[in-house]
Amino acid sequence: MSTMNTVGRPTTPNKVESKPATLTGGRGLLQDEHLIFESDGWGKTGVDLPEPKGTGADLGDLVRKDPIGLPGLSEPEAMRHYVRLSQKNHAIDLAIYPLGSCTMKHNPRLNEKMARLPGFSDIHPLQPQSTVQGALELMDQLAHWLKTLTGMPAVALSPKAGAHGELCGLMAIRAAHEASGEHETRRKVLVPTSAHGTNPATAAFVGYTVVEVAQTDDGRVDVADLASKLGPDVAAIMVTNPNTCGLFERDILEISRLTHEAGAYFYCDGANFNAIVGRVRPGDLGVDAMHINLHKTFSTPHGGGGPGAGPVVLSEALAAFAPAPWVVSEGDGFKLVEREEGEAAQAFGRLCAFQGQMGMYVRALSYMMSHGSDGLRQVAEDAVLNANYIKARLSDLMSPAFPDGPCMHEALFDDEWLKGTEVTTLDFAKAMIDEGFHPMTMYFPLVVHGAMLIEPTETESKQELDRFIEAMRALAEAAKAGDVDRFKGAPFHAPLKRLDETRAARQPVLRWTAPEGSNIAAE
Repeated sequence: MSTMNTVGRPTTPNKVESKPATLTGGRGLLQDEHLIFESDGWGKTGVDLPEPKGTGADLGDLVRKDPIGLPGLSEPEAMRHYVRLSQKNHAIDLAIYPLGSCTMKHNPRLNEKMARLPGFSDIHPLQPQSTVQGALELMDQLAHWLKTLTGMPAVALSPKAGAHGELCGLMAIRAAHEASGEHETRRKVLVPTSAHGTNPATAAFVGYTVVEVAQTDDGRVDVADLASKLGPDVAAIMVTNPNTCGLFERDILEISRLTHEAGAYFYCDGANFNAIVGRVRPGDLGVDAMHINLHKTFSTPHGGGGPGAGPVVLSEALAAFAPAPWVVSEGDGFKLVEREEGEAAQAFGRLCAFQGQMGMYVRALSYMMSHGSDGLRQVAEDAVLNANYIKARLSDLMSPAFPDGPCMHEALFDDEWLKGTEVTTLDFAKAMIDEGFHPMTMYFPLVVHGAMLIEPTETESKQELDRFIEAMRALAEAAKAGDVDRFKGAPFHAPLKRLDETRAARQPVLRWTAPEGSNIAAE
């Protein structure tokens, strides 16, 4: 029996279509594309190069003796190869990308245009500062926006990712304790059970002992457990707010008060700042250090789209220990404070060779200025609205991990509703691929059994949310109706089928080798 989907096209629910295999390996517009090393053309090059001058004798024993080991491709072949590969991947420009905790949002093209302007895209970090005054002014403006939005007096722009920002914040905290003579006694960092995995990893990397803090049944920090573990041996706490369960820590002021009374510092993981930007200033909550993922809150590309950036805002107590460099405004222009002396005498050092990711600074400031303060406030409101819409539309079929009250920027479900169906969270996620959607984050946070963490972000329209929700509802109904085969073999329609993930983890193949019988290696 056919029904109509949300876009008016006929569908046949609860049935996996049986289709003959194609003769070429391609499927419609999806070409069967081999690895580039399996391509023809090992004896050619895609460009004409002039004959080299000389014999290469001056290279000594560095002269190449064997084939270079790369296929030669013409420009059309190279273009087609990468376009075909791109068609095998999900992308934010294709559909909603509902990864929880990752904030996979649209990257406005205006930002890209600004980042490609001469004076931003073609400058070099070793240029004289007098020749890059515009770039320094942009960094100064970005710092101003970040400090204003967070209510913090200082910011380090140079960290290149969220985890790098965590490292920056904890090293500033360590430097502060060293300056006060307490570093040798304060050797512990308290981290909630629902924290991002990078939090305890970063604390351990800096040399601290990690102590876990319990959470309450409603998904927040257990304040009583935190209080019992605070003491003169604690250097800092690391709390994500809103937390990884998609909930605001309503006891955040008490957490801050207890931490400071114990002489420790409050590090806030700012990965989820997009849920409160323009609405709440972390500095008003007593935060001492917080990293800000520019890709999550301010739309710079995430992952393969470009390098990361994780600036860290610091309280007055930690500002002096910020890493070099930073920008200062002088009467006749701007300059970088780059040496750990003079103005930066207490800086704990440097985190990278130069000043961080200039292209990401341009994109982030472009996003801020195009939205304005009222637009950034709406960013947070829309992110929260979209997540609660998904939670409300799916709660009758799926089981919210924390059903009471609204969520923040992401909706979290557990696998209680799948009991008795023989379908697992992984099976359900694989079936989503067949429906044209990237799976949500699975099995995280670890405190929720079979977790399904969905973050729609603020850039999705109601139409796209409804399309996603209807697919989720149809899959949930199929699972409850006993259509197990749809899930256990999924994905059926993806370019590659489900991997044996256990074997892949235990016996990974990390090196490509030529197919047996191939003459590739001999050419």
